[in-house]
Amino acid sequence: MAQVKPWWEKWDPNKVTLAEQSVDDSWKYCVLQGVFWGEPENNKVTGARISSIFVIFGVSTLCTLFPVVAQRVSWLRVNKYVYQFARSFGTGVIISTAYIHLLDPAYQEIGGFSCIAQTGNWAIYSWCPAIMLTTVFATFLVDLFSAFYVERKYGVVHEEHGDEIADAIINNAAAHDHGHGKSSTVEHARDADEEEALEMGSMVRVGPDDKTDKNSLTHTESYTVSETDSVEVEMSFRADFGAFLVLEAGLLFHSVMIGLNLGTVGKEFSTLYPVLVFHQSFEGLGIGARLCAIEFPRKKRWWPYALCVAYGITTPICVAIGLGVRSTYSSNSYSVNIVSGVLDSISAGVLMYTGMVELLARDYLFNPNRTKDLRELLFNLFSMLVGAGLMALLGKWA
Repeated sequence: MAQVKPWWEKWDPNKVTLAEQSVDDSWKYCVLQGVFWGEPENNKVTGARISSIFVIFGVSTLCTLFPVVAQRVSWLRVNKYVYQFARSFGTGVIISTAYIHLLDPAYQEIGGFSCIAQTGNWAIYSWCPAIMLTTVFATFLVDLFSAFYVERKYGVVHEEHGDEIADAIINNAAAHDHGHGKSSTVEHARDADEEEALEMGSMVRVGPDDKTDKNSLTHTESYTVSETDSVEVEMSFRADFGAFLVLEAGLLFHSVMIGLNLGTVGKEFSTLYPVLVFHQSFEGLGIGARLCAIEFPRKKRWWPYALCVAYGITTPICVAIGLGVRSTYSSNSYSVNIVSGVLDSISAGVLMYTGMVELLARDYLFNPNRTKDLRELLFNLFSMLVGAGLMALLGKWA
């Protein structure tokens, strides 16, 4: 069976002039941009290319793990301002990544002046901002309904336990008063509603000799506190962890494409290599600082370490894949531009929402403690601007 050639191969760029009327202008546009008839760059495997796999993995993983480990290891306890710097610096890095490292490349790949936007259905609408807008609202809906699900689920659990706790307090009060001939108090407690019963249960006096009833009531009160605390902790964990997963997903999409590009790029490798080391390190520091803000249950204490390693290993794996397909992979081909543009648009939408809502708004606008210490507030703002500025500067090269 004969192989079907791409439609754009019916014209030879060596025989077509810009004034040729019979050739589509979009074809000329794409040829001038090097998309059609482009070839993989001459990128021989060198020691530096192989070393980039291990260097990026080691540096990015260590930067991501440092805030997490420092929070849990006593002898690595860092000053409060060091932690605040990492957290705010990471916020700036993530927001700058969304606009400088994702939005701009997405427009270059599938935006209005790109080759892709001149051909087929890509030419009939501004798909690049549409994908970003859709991703922003999709992220918002996931965030909203995740919170709705968690609150409904654990709110019901809390109400059910509240009924059990109220009954337990009433039963303890009944047992105690029956032993001391105070049946009127018990009858009144049984006839009262749940809130009044809880209040009465908390005011029951236990005699010094009645050790059994005292221990029983004390256990009931501690049960009340522990159940309430555990439900609130679980709700907080699920909400914070869900928001973090959205953030890491956006960064991982971005890491996939930059890893492939580093593995296949030619003469620009010497510039891109050190820039991406800093790029991944800054992002990793931001991820680690955000992980520190989540209170993981005891049985899930290993999750932060796994998430740090997942971030650290994504780019090196893609660099290795890029090295393997370097002879056939062209980072400027038509298909790669579409895939890269769509992924960058999705990642940009995710990080725009996460950076503005989950990070900026939560840490500064809706944080009730933000104005209590002006020096700390100014320090955090300065750290955030430093992170955004450095990441924006790296955008000059990558």
